[in-house]
Amino acid sequence: MATEFDPVTGSSRSHSEPTTTGALGRRWNLTRVWRGFAGTAGFLGVWWLVGREVPSYLLPTPDEVIGALWTEVMSGQLFIHLGESLLHYVPGVTIGVVAGGLLGVGMGWSQFIDDVLTPVVRVLRPIPPLAWIVFAIIWLGLGHTGAAFIVFIGAFWITFYNAYEGVENASRDLMEVAATLGIDSDRRLLRRVVIPDALPAILTGVRTSIGQCWMMVIAAELFGAPGVGYEIITSANNLAMARSIAYMLTISAVFLLSDWAVRRVRVHLLDWQP
Repeated sequence: MATEFDPVTGSSRSHSEPTTTGALGRRWNLTRVWRGFAGTAGFLGVWWLVGREVPSYLLPTPDEVIGALWTEVMSGQLFIHLGESLLHYVPGVTIGVVAGGLLGVGMGWSQFIDDVLTPVVRVLRPIPPLAWIVFAIIWLGLGHTGAAFIVFIGAFWITFYNAYEGVENASRDLMEVAATLGIDSDRRLLRRVVIPDALPAILTGVRTSIGQCWMMVIAAELFGAPGVGYEIITSANNLAMARSIAYMLTISAVFLLSDWAVRRVRVHLLDWQP
């Protein structure tokens, strides 16, 4: 087997080491998969055993939940109610992320804007998004618009603070280097240096908003807005707990899918980073 001398460590190593390392890595990944499978199987087993000992209106078994989920899918009701939730989730998150990101970048970059708006931000920021539900109902009603407003509040503040901190903590060294290379206007410096440097923090805020705002959706729908959250509370009130859990799992699946999509976009936008 051929070997080569490593001048850094002063030792010899064989060309087969990368292959061995790769095999160990694959074996380790397989071990982690089996651990996850075992944990999931154990959780489902405990759930099934407990569910058998209590009435289904207290805790349905996993097979009862799967049956309820299948019924909702085949009837098309699941997609109808999920679409109703998306009608206020998507606009609320989109507008909240854009508005929060723009304000965060503006306040993080401009001392004037920061001085003017900081007192207002410090007063409004501690107020939980759910505290605005009463005003949303009074101002906008119980429909999609009121629910979208609650989602907007949640997405706005999460994205705002991530964008603000990302721009405020942008590398001064990079800005000095950019200035020596001829980028002398604030607009060009912000666009070419500061925002790219703050992009990881901004995208973290976007990803967090997309996940956290599903909680806002469910809370808003508990007060009457149509959607998945409304079906969860309605099913629970009728003691149809299997159906209620089926819709809870639907939210989890949509969250995992959207989180995966955001992570892929994040990797694509930040592939220039070392």
